[in-house]
Amino acid sequence: MPPRLFARSCISSRFISHPLRSQRRTLIAPPSPNDGPLLSRRSDRALPEIPSSRKLWLRTLPVFLSLITLSTLAIFNYQKASSSIVNATLYALRTSEAGKRELGEQVYFRDRFPWIWGEMNQLHGRIDISFGVKGTKGRGVMRFKSVRRTRMGFFETQEWSLEMEDGRKLQLLDEVREDPFKHTALQAQS
Repeated sequence: MPPRLFARSCISSRFISHPLRSQRRTLIAPPSPNDGPLLSRRSDRALPEIPSSRKLWLRTLPVFLSLITLSTLAIFNYQKASSSIVNATLYALRTSEAGKRELGEQVYFRDRFPWIWGEMNQLHGRIDISFGVKGTKGRGVMRFKSVRRTRMGFFETQEWSLEMEDGRKLQLLDEVREDPFKHTALQAQS
């Protein structure tokens, strides 16, 4: 018999010869905290008791839920801040004479992480937002409100104003000048 086949037959015959015999080993208790270093570990040892984590779970649940809520709000606010509506209103404010006169040059968001307050629902035709702006001369809060009355109609700007820090409110949308948002990204797409 070739040596390879002989070795395989010896190995398999050793395991087959005692199929009902199983090894019985006693369980060894886990080491206690003051036993010193663990030098050897058996796989069939008793497992240590796991302390109940219910108290820890109940303490961390409010933290987890608040983090999820804050993350969700931040994601939705980022979506508003990077929308074409906010970009169009900022551009219109930069090119507005009253905006340049009160805010100066380099008009942008007032805060490093801008918070866009209000509703921006293009699907149902309702936009009512406000956010902080600043320039080289001053700071204020810009408010923009626009509605779409019919399903396939255009957005109509109802309010576009700038409230300065000293309390003055400037109406940027006047009757003489044409609506700066007409025929821009704020139209209904058909």
